[in-house]
Amino acid sequence: MTVCIQEPGLRDGRFITFEGGEGAGKSTQIRLLAERLRQGTPYAVRGVVVTREPGGTPLAEKLRGVILSGAARQFGPLGEALLFSAARIDHIDRVIGPALRRGAFVLCDRFADSTRAYQGAKGGADPALLLAMEKVALGKLAPNLTFILDLPPEVGLERARRRRGEGEADRFEAEDLAFHAQLRDKFLEIAASEPQRCRVIDATLPPEIVADAIWTTVCEKFLKAFTDGKKWA
Repeated sequence: MTVCIQEPGLRDGRFITFEGGEGAGKSTQIRLLAERLRQGTPYAVRGVVVTREPGGTPLAEKLRGVILSGAARQFGPLGEALLFSAARIDHIDRVIGPALRRGAFVLCDRFADSTRAYQGAKGGADPALLLAMEKVALGKLAPNLTFILDLPPEVGLERARRRRGEGEADRFEAEDLAFHAQLRDKFLEIAASEPQRCRVIDATLPPEIVADAIWTTVCEKFLKAFTDGKKWA
């Protein structure tokens, strides 16, 4: 087993986002990474914050309900993107920004890449407008690392169906297979355009294999790997 030790001089927090289509396993992988970070790393003291989008604050959670219920669909992709941006601004101001300033690891289930992908999947929202809204919402903030959990859409949709059981599909799960195929292409396009930030992970692999790949990347990017028995610097 490998443990990680803090890089000398590492002071600021680290912002890691998880992206991908429906049923990709983002929530599971965030939970597993958070557990590892909380067990024997400097961030067990400095803090590990797990959050999600849309959501993360009372206001953003209300907007999440509006969006995922389909109530905002009548406004079109651009209208939905505006609601996502409003939720994101509140989320950054109240949760993400303060956590990063105190030096925590922030793990977020979806972020701005999802708006680019979902609202752009059918070409309904002008990419230039989406980028402009993103700049307004984020300011100078950007994820340090983004994991894109990739799998065929039909596999992800079946996982999502099993997960919700008898419940109804949400606004985006209910879209047709062609939409989800375009969504996958958008995420891979984002990853190809920003290789320094994005890591594509094969989400068809067993969860523990996916978790190990994520952990290895986190160690390589932010922390030094040491064998068991070493103490923290």
